[in-house]
Amino acid sequence: MERTGSRTGPPARLSRLLAVFSAGLLAAGALVATAPAAGAADADLARNGGFETGLDGWSCTGGSGTVVGSPVHSGTSALKATPAGSDNARCSQTVSVRPDSAYTLGAWVQGSYVYLGASGTGTTDVSTWTQSAGAYQQLTTNFRTGPATTSVTVYTHGWYGTPAYHADDLTLTGPGGDPVAVPAAPTGLRAGTATASAVPLSWTPSAGATGYRVHRGGTKVLDTTGTSATVTGLAASSAYSFQVSAVNAAGESAKSAAVSVTTAAGGGGGSDGGLPAHALVGYLHSSFANGSGYTRMADVPDSWDVINLAFGEPTSVTSGDIRFSLCPVAECPNVESEAEFKAAIKAKQAAGKKVLISIGGQNGQVQLASTAARDAFVSSVSKIIDTYGLDGLDIDFEGHSLSLATGDTDFRSPTTPVIVNLISAVKSLKAKYGAGFVLTMAPETFFVQLGYQYYGSGPWGGQDPRAGAYLPVIHALRDDLTLLHVQDYNSGSIMGLDNQYHSMGGADFHIAMTDMLLTGFPVAGDQTKVFPALRPEQVAFGLPASTQAGNGHTSPAEVTKALNCLTKKTDCGTYRTHGTWSGLRGLMTWSINWDRFNNWEFSKNFDAYFGG
Repeated sequence: MERTGSRTGPPARLSRLLAVFSAGLLAAGALVATAPAAGAADADLARNGGFETGLDGWSCTGGSGTVVGSPVHSGTSALKATPAGSDNARCSQTVSVRPDSAYTLGAWVQGSYVYLGASGTGTTDVSTWTQSAGAYQQLTTNFRTGPATTSVTVYTHGWYGTPAYHADDLTLTGPGGDPVAVPAAPTGLRAGTATASAVPLSWTPSAGATGYRVHRGGTKVLDTTGTSATVTGLAASSAYSFQVSAVNAAGESAKSAAVSVTTAAGGGGGSDGGLPAHALVGYLHSSFANGSGYTRMADVPDSWDVINLAFGEPTSVTSGDIRFSLCPVAECPNVESEAEFKAAIKAKQAAGKKVLISIGGQNGQVQLASTAARDAFVSSVSKIIDTYGLDGLDIDFEGHSLSLATGDTDFRSPTTPVIVNLISAVKSLKAKYGAGFVLTMAPETFFVQLGYQYYGSGPWGGQDPRAGAYLPVIHALRDDLTLLHVQDYNSGSIMGLDNQYHSMGGADFHIAMTDMLLTGFPVAGDQTKVFPALRPEQVAFGLPASTQAGNGHTSPAEVTKALNCLTKKTDCGTYRTHGTWSGLRGLMTWSINWDRFNNWEFSKNFDAYFGG
C-alpha cells in the first residue's frame, strides 16, 4: 500500500534465468552418439507415441503436458508442454529394450529449443534439439544399450523461460525387450505434520515405477512422479485415510497399506476471527494525509467490516521497533483527538467491526534480521494494540522487507532470519492475545503468486531473492491466519495455473490469482514442494478503490464478473477455475479514503453484490 495515490511501478523485475546458452555450448551438451541403424524387422517400441490416447504411457513434470488437437503432425492429437519456473516441461516414458542392441529414436517437434533424448542407456545417453521450428521438424538420434540394460527412458523437453512446445509421432525402433511388469505396491507410506487443511505424505519408491497415484478414501486425488505429495483442501479436525499406488507403462499396482490422519483444528483467528460470511476490508489513512483527504474513524461507513490503520512503521529498517501516531494537525486539519479516535474504535467494535494495526506499507520497510529486532517488534506492536484496544494485526510488508537468503529453497522449512523471526514474532503475538486475535496479510503478487514460477534466487542464482518470499510466512501461519488479501494491483503480468500470463485491471486477473490460492500450486514448478490451498473463508482479493488509488483499478462490472466466477462459476471468460468457492470471504481495497474520494463506488458495489 502506498501513501500517495499511485506508485512508480511494481517491485524491481525478476532477473531472468538465461533462456538460451550459446550455440557452441548447447552443441557440446547435445552431442549424439552414433550407432548402427536398427534393422528393418525391428518394431516401434514407444507406447502412444502419437498421443492419440491422451497422455497414456507418458509422465510430464509439473503437470506441464496436455494433449491438443492442433497443431498436429499426423492423426488427431499431439503433445503440448509448457515450461514454467525451474521446470523444463519434460515428458517421458520408460521402454523395455534388449541389452547390447541398437536403437533409433525419432519425433516430430515444433517450437523453440525443443529436445529429444534417451537416458539410462547403459552406454552414452543421447539427445538432439532444434533451436527454432516454426513448423513440425523431425529430430532423430541413435544409441546402443549397455550389456545389462533392459529399459531406457525416452523424453522430450523444452527450455526454461520459453513458450510451449509441441511433439508428435515419437518412435523408438529396435528389438523389443521383455515385457514391463506392473510395479509392486509402494511401502512405507507415512504422514507428516497435518495442518487444518493439508496433509503431507511420503513413501518408499517402488522398483520400475514411473509415477504414483495418491488416493483419499479410495478415490484418486492426485498424480506425482516423486515419492512425496501434499493433499490439500481438507476440512479441519477431520479424519482421513490415504493410500498410494505405483504406475508404469504396464499399469497400476495395488494400493499401499493405508495411513490414517486427523487434520488440525482451525483454531481462533485461523477460522474466521468473528468476521461475517462476506467481509469488506479497507485501509484507513490514519497517520498521514494524501490527495484523498483525511477520514475520521467515526466517519467510516458501516460497510467496512475490517478497518486497517495505515500504518505502523519502524524507527529504522532493522530495529523492529514499530511506532504509530495519528496524523499531525498541520498535515490533517480535521484530525480527531486521541480520545475521540479511541472512542470511535470502541464504537466500531461494538458494532461488530474489527480494527487492526497495519505494519509496513510502501515506506515502512521492516527487516527482523535479529532476535533483538524480533523481540522489539513483539513488544512495540503489543503496545500499539493495547494503547488503542485493537483486534489484531495486518502484515503489509513490501519492498525489501522480505527476501530469501541463497540456499533457502523450501518454503516449508525456511532458514532466512527475516522470515524465521517474523513467523516467531507473529506466533508470540497470537499466543499473547489468544483465539480472538485477528491476523491478516496483504502481500503483493510478486511475493506470492510469482512463486509458481520463481522462488528466491533460484537453483542457479541470479533471480530476485524476494520472489515468492511471503510463501513461507503464509504457510507457517496458515492455521493462525484469519484472512489473506493479496494486492491484485501495482503488479506485472503473472503466470496462472493455466501456464498463461495474466495482467491486472480485469476480472481475469483476479480470477486467476485467487484460483491459485484456493487450489494450491507447486512452488517454482517443483511437484515435491506444493503450497497447499487456503480455505475459501481465509481468502479475499485486493483492488484499488479508484483510478487515483493505484495501478490496476478494476471497474465494478469486472469486479462482479470475478466474484461470479469464483463463487458461482459463471462469467468466467477464458480462464477455467479449479473449483467453485461460495465461501470466498470478500474484498479488500486501498483505501477507505480513496473510496470516499470516489463517492464510495467500491463499497457500494460490494454491498449490492453481497446484500450489505
